[in-house]
Formats: sequence, C-alpha cells, structure tokens
Amino acid sequence: MIQLAVLDMAGTTVADDGLVISSFEAAATAAGLPAEGPEREHARQYVLDTMGQSKIVVFRALFGAEDLAQRANAAFESAYAAAIDEGHARAVDGAADAIARLRDAGVKVSLTTGFSGPTQQKLLAALGWESAVDLVLAPGAGVRGRPYPDLILTALMRLGVDGVGDVAALGDTTSDVTSALRAGCSIAAGTLTGAHDEKQLYDAGATHVVPTVSEFADLILDHQP
Repeated sequence: MIQLAVLDMAGTTVADDGLVISSFEAAATAAGLPAEGPEREHARQYVLDTMGQSKIVVFRALFGAEDLAQRANAAFESAYAAAIDEGHARAVDGAADAIARLRDAGVKVSLTTGFSGPTQQKLLAALGWESAVDLVLAPGAGVRGRPYPDLILTALMRLGVDGVGDVAALGDTTSDVTSALRAGCSIAAGTLTGAHDEKQLYDAGATHVVPTVSEFADLILDHQP
C-alpha cells in the first residue's frame, strides 16, 4: 500500500514553459559566460542534462569557483522569481486534482524541488498551494538535493511513513528517477510533461513512465487495497 507520494514541482506538477532555461541564461550572464558560442552551449546542455538537481550544485559544477556559483544561483533565483511575479507560474493540467485525489484516499503528498526554499514558497503562493499538500521540501542544511535520496527519505521520516516500500515518487528527469531508486521507492516513476523523454526516463531505471501526474495518481489509486 502506498502511504506517501513524493512529487517534483517544475516539469511535473508545475508547468516549466521554458522558465528554467530562460532563468539559466540570466545565471550564465551573471557568471560571466559569453552570450554566444561553445562555452554557453556546453553550459546550457549541462543544465538540460542535470534538470531536477539542486541548482547551486549544478552551478558549482559548471563554474567551479564558489563565488561564481553563488552569483549564478542568485541571478537564477531572481529571474525565476520575476517570472512568477509576472504571472508565468501555472500548474500542469490536472495536477491539483491529482493531489486532491491522492490525499482524499489517505495518501500523504510531499512536493519537492531543486530550487531554494524561498523560491519554492513563492511558487506555492502563486499557485495557491500553500496548504495543498502535507509537506514541502527543498535542498538545505542536512538535506541534499537530487539525485541523492535525501528529500524522499526526509519526507518519509517527517510524515511517519512505515517504510521506503510504501513510497511512490514522480518526476520529469533522470535525476528524479535516480533519487527515487536510491531511496528504495516501490514506484520510481517518470512523467512526460517536463525535461526528459520516455527513453531517457526508462534508461535511468524508471519503474513506470506516465503522460502526466493524473495518470500517476491513477496508478497508485488503482492498486490501493
């Protein structure tokens, strides 16, 4: 029986609409990358490949020096927050209903992200989701971001779930899938509303790939006792 569903945000329950990549462009400029050329293209591809991971970790890998990584991260968060303020944040179709159906059936729901805590809270407020789920988590002190299992295992502990086999996770990236597998989730699912395609998700070890979070809710609820 699934007791907990851990859902990624951008690309899974929240439509990305290119906001991550456009925010990356601001980050790359702040870090001093040329506006065009192979260096910029390499960095852009790396961001696409590592979608789902903690953004500060991605920028540390890209730019090396901590001051550059922090500068890039601040620019990224500022650009993404501005996009939220401009009304660009919207839920994936059916996401709110899927979350409500899971909770109505007694399944606890946690929303996780690779963004910082303040950006996550701003996104939740824009969507009106402050009380839509049981727990929200972002990488921080003592909790590493994906592809590590920390976000899922922290949700399990804080919500009093009996075991890792009682957890199902959903995300749109290979990092989401890796995190779920490392955590021992019985369902480590991918969705096609975000960064990575079906082949990439299955190659990462996804137990299931679903079109949207709505079908993920169906998958869980259809097999509940």
